[in-house]
Amino acid sequence: MAVKIRLKRTGMKKAPSYRVVVADARSPRDGRIIENIGWYNPRVEPSAINIDEEKAIGWLKNGAQPTDSVSSLLKRTGILDRFTQEKAAAAQAKSAQ
Repeated sequence: MAVKIRLKRTGMKKAPSYRVVVADARSPRDGRIIENIGWYNPRVEPSAINIDEEKAIGWLKNGAQPTDSVSSLLKRTGILDRFTQEKAAAAQAKSAQ
């Protein structure tokens, strides 16, 4: 099963807000999800981003692929940098054994 971290649109017409969710890649945009890991509101200045760091890193470790928009949100919050650092440290520890 291919798992993606992506945005699910919520809110009123012409007033969107989004939830950052983990879902099967085959399910529709606003369809069935596996887990809700945060939210994003682009309508305030500056944009409000709230993503559970531990859940996001856990899903990335399990192989979930973020979409382009979620990837940019993860970069802005620093979660993607932390994930790459942990991945590099694990690879270095494995090669040292």
